[in-house]
Amino acid sequence: MTAAFAENGQAPDGRAWDYLLQTWRELDVPEGWRAEIDDGRIFLVPPPHAHHNGIAARVQRRLHATLPEDLEIYQTLGIHIAPLGKLYVPDLVVMPTELIAAADPETSDPMDASEALLVVEITSRGNAREDRTKKYRAYARAGVPMYLLIDRFDTRVPMVTLFTEPNEDGTYKHTDAVPFGKPLTVPSPFDVQLPTQEFPGAS
Repeated sequence: MTAAFAENGQAPDGRAWDYLLQTWRELDVPEGWRAEIDDGRIFLVPPPHAHHNGIAARVQRRLHATLPEDLEIYQTLGIHIAPLGKLYVPDLVVMPTELIAAADPETSDPMDASEALLVVEITSRGNAREDRTKKYRAYARAGVPMYLLIDRFDTRVPMVTLFTEPNEDGTYKHTDAVPFGKPLTVPSPFDVQLPTQEFPGAS
Protein backbone atom coordinates (compact mmCIF):
# COMPACT_ATOMS: atom_id res chain seq x y z
CA MET A 1 0.00 0.00 0.00
CA THR A 2 2.08 2.90 -1.24
CA ALA A 3 1.69 6.47 -2.39
CA ALA A 4 4.10 8.59 -4.36
CA PHE A 5 6.47 10.65 -2.25
CA ALA A 6 8.50 13.47 -3.66
CA GLU A 7 12.23 12.88 -3.54
CA ASN A 8 12.68 15.93 -1.33
CA GLY A 9 10.61 14.31 1.43
CA GLN A 10 7.49 16.38 0.97
CA ALA A 11 4.05 15.06 1.81
CA PRO A 12 2.19 12.86 -0.70
CA ASP A 13 -0.24 14.57 -3.03
CA GLY A 14 -3.80 15.15 -1.87
CA ARG A 15 -5.36 12.11 -3.55
CA ALA A 16 -2.69 9.76 -2.21
CA TRP A 17 -3.08 11.11 1.30
CA ASP A 18 -6.89 10.92 1.16
CA TYR A 19 -6.63 7.28 0.07
CA LEU A 20 -4.21 6.41 2.84
CA LEU A 21 -6.29 8.20 5.47
CA GLN A 22 -9.51 6.53 4.36
CA THR A 23 -7.82 3.13 4.46
CA TRP A 24 -6.40 3.91 7.92
CA ARG A 25 -9.89 4.84 9.16
CA GLU A 26 -11.34 1.55 7.96
CA LEU A 27 -8.64 -0.76 9.30
CA ASP A 28 -9.74 -3.36 11.83
CA VAL A 29 -6.56 -3.32 13.89
CA PRO A 30 -6.13 -6.12 16.47
CA GLU A 31 -6.41 -5.03 20.08
CA GLY A 32 -3.18 -3.52 21.34
CA TRP A 33 -1.80 -2.86 17.85
CA ARG A 34 -1.44 0.59 16.27
CA ALA A 35 -1.58 1.66 12.63
CA GLU A 36 0.63 4.53 11.44
CA ILE A 37 1.21 6.21 8.08
CA ASP A 38 4.79 6.88 7.06
CA ASP A 39 6.63 7.14 3.75
CA GLY A 40 3.40 6.62 1.84
CA ARG A 41 2.61 3.32 3.55
CA ILE A 42 0.49 2.06 6.42
CA PHE A 43 2.45 0.18 9.07
CA LEU A 44 1.09 -1.96 11.89
CA VAL A 45 2.93 -1.59 15.19
CA PRO A 46 2.66 -4.61 17.52
CA PRO A 47 1.70 -4.37 21.20
CA PRO A 48 4.59 -3.22 23.41
CA HIS A 49 6.43 -5.11 26.14
CA ALA A 50 5.15 -4.94 29.72
CA HIS A 51 8.13 -2.75 30.72
CA HIS A 52 7.12 -0.31 27.99
CA ASN A 53 3.60 -0.10 29.41
CA GLY A 54 4.95 0.25 32.93
CA ILE A 55 7.02 3.29 31.96
CA ALA A 56 4.06 4.87 30.16
CA ALA A 57 1.88 4.40 33.24
CA ARG A 58 4.46 6.04 35.52
CA VAL A 59 4.92 9.00 33.20
CA GLN A 60 1.18 9.48 32.79
CA ARG A 61 0.59 9.35 36.54
CA ARG A 62 3.29 11.94 37.24
CA LEU A 63 2.20 14.31 34.47
CA HIS A 64 -1.43 14.04 35.51
CA ALA A 65 -0.64 15.18 39.05
CA THR A 66 0.08 18.75 37.89
CA LEU A 67 -1.86 18.90 34.62
CA PRO A 68 -4.01 22.01 34.08
CA GLU A 69 -7.71 21.25 33.73
CA ASP A 70 -7.80 22.35 30.10
CA LEU A 71 -5.30 19.66 29.11
CA GLU A 72 -5.49 15.87 29.06
CA ILE A 73 -3.18 12.93 28.38
CA TYR A 74 -4.23 10.54 25.62
CA GLN A 75 -3.10 7.08 24.58
CA THR A 76 -3.63 5.61 21.10
CA LEU A 77 -4.45 9.06 19.69
CA GLY A 78 -3.49 9.50 16.05
CA ILE A 79 -1.74 12.75 15.22
CA HIS A 80 -1.18 14.11 11.71
CA ILE A 81 2.18 15.62 10.81
CA ALA A 82 0.79 17.78 8.02
CA PRO A 83 4.07 19.12 6.56
CA LEU A 84 5.25 15.56 5.89
CA GLY A 85 2.05 13.62 5.28
CA LYS A 86 2.62 11.29 8.22
CA LEU A 87 0.33 9.92 10.89
CA TYR A 88 1.78 8.62 14.13
CA VAL A 89 0.17 7.16 17.26
CA PRO A 90 2.53 8.11 20.11
CA ASP A 91 2.60 6.35 23.45
CA LEU A 92 1.26 9.50 25.12
CA VAL A 93 0.05 12.85 23.78
CA VAL A 94 -0.99 15.91 25.78
CA MET A 95 -3.66 17.94 23.96
CA PRO A 96 -6.17 20.64 24.88
CA THR A 97 -9.39 18.96 25.96
CA GLU A 98 -11.51 21.38 23.92
CA LEU A 99 -9.97 20.09 20.68
CA ILE A 100 -10.77 16.51 21.54
CA ALA A 101 -14.31 17.46 22.56
CA ALA A 102 -14.81 19.26 19.24
CA ALA A 103 -13.65 16.28 17.15
CA ASP A 104 -16.23 14.57 14.94
CA PRO A 105 -17.58 11.57 16.93
CA GLU A 106 -18.46 9.75 13.69
CA THR A 107 -14.85 9.50 12.50
CA SER A 108 -11.49 8.48 13.90
CA ASP A 109 -9.62 11.25 12.13
CA PRO A 110 -6.23 12.13 13.60
CA MET A 111 -5.60 15.37 15.44
CA ASP A 112 -3.18 17.97 14.10
CA ALA A 113 0.21 17.33 15.71
CA SER A 114 0.86 21.08 15.87
CA GLU A 115 -1.83 21.31 18.57
CA ALA A 116 -0.03 18.88 20.90
CA LEU A 117 1.86 20.31 23.87
CA LEU A 118 3.87 17.17 24.56
CA VAL A 119 4.47 13.91 22.70
CA VAL A 120 6.00 10.90 24.46
CA GLU A 121 7.61 7.97 22.65
CA ILE A 122 9.02 4.95 24.47
CA THR A 123 11.33 2.89 22.31
CA SER A 124 10.85 -0.78 21.59
CA ARG A 125 13.66 -2.91 20.25
CA GLY A 126 12.28 -2.82 16.72
CA ASN A 127 11.46 0.91 16.48
CA ALA A 128 14.15 2.66 18.52
CA ARG A 129 15.93 4.09 15.48
CA GLU A 130 12.70 5.57 14.07
CA ASP A 131 11.86 7.22 17.40
CA ARG A 132 15.36 8.74 17.62
CA THR A 133 15.50 10.04 14.05
CA LYS A 134 12.41 9.96 11.87
CA LYS A 135 9.87 10.81 14.57
CA TYR A 136 12.22 13.35 16.15
CA ARG A 137 12.38 15.24 12.85
CA ALA A 138 8.65 14.87 12.21
CA TYR A 139 7.58 16.23 15.59
CA ALA A 140 9.98 19.15 15.22
CA ARG A 141 8.64 19.94 11.72
CA ALA A 142 5.10 19.81 13.09
CA GLY A 143 6.01 22.34 15.77
CA VAL A 144 5.41 20.05 18.76
CA PRO A 145 6.94 22.13 21.59
CA MET A 146 8.12 19.17 23.69
CA TYR A 147 9.18 15.70 22.56
CA LEU A 148 9.99 13.27 25.37
CA LEU A 149 11.98 10.26 24.16
CA ILE A 150 12.36 7.42 26.64
CA ASP A 151 14.99 5.21 25.05
CA ARG A 152 15.24 1.83 26.74
CA PHE A 153 17.64 0.63 24.05
CA ASP A 154 20.16 3.48 23.86
CA THR A 155 23.56 2.01 22.93
CA ARG A 156 25.14 3.55 26.05
CA VAL A 157 22.61 3.20 28.88
CA PRO A 158 18.83 3.62 28.97
CA MET A 159 18.20 7.36 28.54
CA VAL A 160 15.40 9.89 28.89
CA THR A 161 15.65 12.95 26.64
CA LEU A 162 13.43 15.99 26.49
CA PHE A 163 13.65 17.99 23.26
CA THR A 164 12.22 21.52 23.29
CA GLU A 165 12.02 24.59 21.02
CA PRO A 166 11.36 23.03 17.60
CA ASN A 167 12.85 24.40 14.38
CA GLU A 168 11.20 24.31 10.96
CA ASP A 169 14.23 22.40 9.64
CA GLY A 170 13.24 19.35 11.70
CA THR A 171 15.49 19.81 14.73
CA TYR A 172 15.06 20.97 18.30
CA LYS A 173 17.15 23.81 19.73
CA HIS A 174 17.35 22.44 23.26
CA THR A 175 18.08 18.92 24.54
CA ASP A 176 18.02 17.73 28.16
CA ALA A 177 19.14 14.11 28.54
CA VAL A 178 19.61 11.95 31.64
CA PRO A 179 20.19 8.23 32.18
CA PHE A 180 17.55 6.14 33.91
CA GLY A 181 17.79 6.84 37.63
CA LYS A 182 18.51 10.57 37.33
CA PRO A 183 15.80 13.26 37.65
CA LEU A 184 14.41 15.01 34.59
CA THR A 185 12.16 18.03 34.90
CA VAL A 186 9.39 18.66 32.37
CA PRO A 187 8.81 22.44 32.35
CA SER A 188 5.64 24.54 32.30
CA PRO A 189 2.76 23.89 32.00
CA PHE A 190 3.70 20.60 33.70
CA ASP A 191 6.47 21.65 36.11
CA VAL A 192 7.02 18.09 37.19
CA GLN A 193 9.98 15.81 37.78
CA LEU A 194 9.82 12.38 36.19
CA PRO A 195 10.56 9.37 38.42
CA THR A 196 13.09 7.75 36.08
CA GLN A 197 14.51 5.77 39.02
CA GLU A 198 11.23 3.84 38.98
CA PHE A 199 11.47 2.89 35.31
CA PRO A 200 12.07 -0.78 34.55
CA GLY A 201 15.78 -1.11 33.75
CA ALA A 202 16.86 1.71 36.07
CA SER A 203 19.69 0.78 38.43
